[in-house]
Amino acid sequence: MKTSVYSIEGKIEHEVEVPQIFQSELREDIMQKAFRAISLSYRKPYGSSPEAGSRRVGHTSGPGMGIARMPRVSGSSRAVLLGSTRGGRSPHSPRAEKILKLKINKKEKEIAWKTALTMAASADFVKKRGHLFSEELTFPVVVNDGINNIKKTRDARNFLQSLGVWEDVERAKEKTKIRAGRGTMRNRTYRTPKSILIVTDVPTELKAFKSLPGVDISHTKNVSISKLAPGGKGGRLILFTESSFKNLEVE
Repeated sequence: MKTSVYSIEGKIEHEVEVPQIFQSELREDIMQKAFRAISLSYRKPYGSSPEAGSRRVGHTSGPGMGIARMPRVSGSSRAVLLGSTRGGRSPHSPRAEKILKLKINKKEKEIAWKTALTMAASADFVKKRGHLFSEELTFPVVVNDGINNIKKTRDARNFLQSLGVWEDVERAKEKTKIRAGRGTMRNRTYRTPKSILIVTDVPTELKAFKSLPGVDISHTKNVSISKLAPGGKGGRLILFTESSFKNLEVE
């Protein structure tokens, strides 16, 4: 199985052999499981201090005193430590020491990664996910390493237009909306749909694409499920540079 390599002008230069990883068995259930594990692992611990409400020393005088047998401050009638008392511990608050990270088997993670790549190599899955592209585009989409020489956003736009995928960037821009709720006050005011993912060996050279709405850039060795299949749904529109395409193998 072979695929075309596109030049910066959007024309086919030659063909390259597609790695076996793009012809793996589809396991969307495992891919969604891996995405959920990664997403939940991004959470930050929150809650009160483990010692909150328990720093005082309380004593009980025992039965026969005509008062409830609750731990009280020495020399006073004030109760402490218990959740039903003023200044006591919080009975059901979030615990900061709770482990929020979810684990997933290494083999399952590898299967999920292969599934996401295989779905990205199918025009039907990419179209089903909602991406817009030229009907003449061959999948998986591989471009010449000359893309690393693009330094201006204007040139990046012209390249995507010649390739036939600029319409997808416009889709992401048009569907960008203000987020509902408190997130607007926390530096995440807008929700932008995911557009193109560019996989390369030198992500620092592709700064011209970073300002485009919905476009992500990732290193070949660090591309994760959250970028290959945002939301746990495969079929993202991905552009591979020729060098990264040849090096794309599971270690």
